[in-house]
Amino acid sequence: MYNLINWLSYTLSYTLSYTLANTKLYIDIGQLKVRQIILCQSMKTVNILDVAIHNLSIVDLLEQLTHKGGVVVTPNVDHLMKLRYDQELQSVYQQSDYRICDSKIVQYASKFLGTPIQEKISGSDLFPAFYQHNKANASIKIFLLGAQEGIAQQAQEKINQKVERNIIVDTYSPEFGFEKDEEECQRIVARIKESGATVLAVGLGAPKQEKWINKYKHQLPNIKIFLAIGATIDFEAGYKPRSPKWMSEVGLEWLHRLLSEPRRLWKRYLIESMPFFWLIFQQKIRQQSLLSRIFPKPKDVKSQDNLSLRKV
Repeated sequence: MYNLINWLSYTLSYTLSYTLANTKLYIDIGQLKVRQIILCQSMKTVNILDVAIHNLSIVDLLEQLTHKGGVVVTPNVDHLMKLRYDQELQSVYQQSDYRICDSKIVQYASKFLGTPIQEKISGSDLFPAFYQHNKANASIKIFLLGAQEGIAQQAQEKINQKVERNIIVDTYSPEFGFEKDEEECQRIVARIKESGATVLAVGLGAPKQEKWINKYKHQLPNIKIFLAIGATIDFEAGYKPRSPKWMSEVGLEWLHRLLSEPRRLWKRYLIESMPFFWLIFQQKIRQQSLLSRIFPKPKDVKSQDNLSLRKV
């Protein structure tokens, strides 16, 4: 009987820890009441620092994107830290359709929390997979927005050669600070419309690219898919090298980028991202505390029997 109780407790605890990824739990500590509100998500998600990250393989993501469309953001440690205080970015994330893990570190954190994300899908992996997946799909026409002058055009030429058709229909490289110039933004919107594109890939850096997409997506009814892809345009053009595959696979891509651009990235990686690990640890403690309240450790029946015999 004791073993059965232990087994049931373990099973229920494991089930709840997995369910936490797709639910919000509100607890009345005084009465220890729990009411569960299921998140309105059509796909499984994993909760990392209050951000519901979609737990999809790249194959499933490509299929869903191609047939359903939507807005894709790619949360990594930097995004998750910015989301702690940036309310506008929080709104962008809430309105996005796909929040895909773009960090091996975040994937490791999900395993530590007991709700593992099955695959890391960075923007620089997703974008080439997307255009290769749709190379014969004439309805997919991509506009590249971002990178320095001339770099996006180089990426356009190389990608079109790879897929053997003009899948990249146009590009534009805006000047620094363009997002503050409404007239310039409207010119960009007009150019995207004129291009006939159905996909907009934006590589402006976070959170600028996500905020720009969210602000202007409603003015672009012909765009069915919005991709926030960071430095991917530079990678596709060959302007900047990606980290070696082994570094990406073990979670050291951030180190490669830091060594490549130390002046620009040292603060992000060495200061702003450091609290992430403590916050994940705190989430783990809260999760375990919650489980212990809902499923208290079963008392040792044998010990109780021995205590009763002593009293007799």
